[in-house]
Amino acid sequence: MFGLGMPELLVILVIIIIVFGAGKLPEIGSGIGKGIKNFKNATKTEDEKKKIDDETKGGSAT
Repeated sequence: MFGLGMPELLVILVIIIIVFGAGKLPEIGSGIGKGIKNFKNATKTEDEKKKIDDETKGGSAT
């Protein structure tokens, strides 16, 4: 996609570990995951939201 191979990704990972430390990586990953989840929820259409709400309440989506 961006022309990043395995060596480049390993260098980026090492730099991230040096900057943030190994202890902070789970917190950073969790924060990024929550942000992606919130973004996906915010971009869904109203019909998709209604369908998901119906499914979680045990109702039928028909």
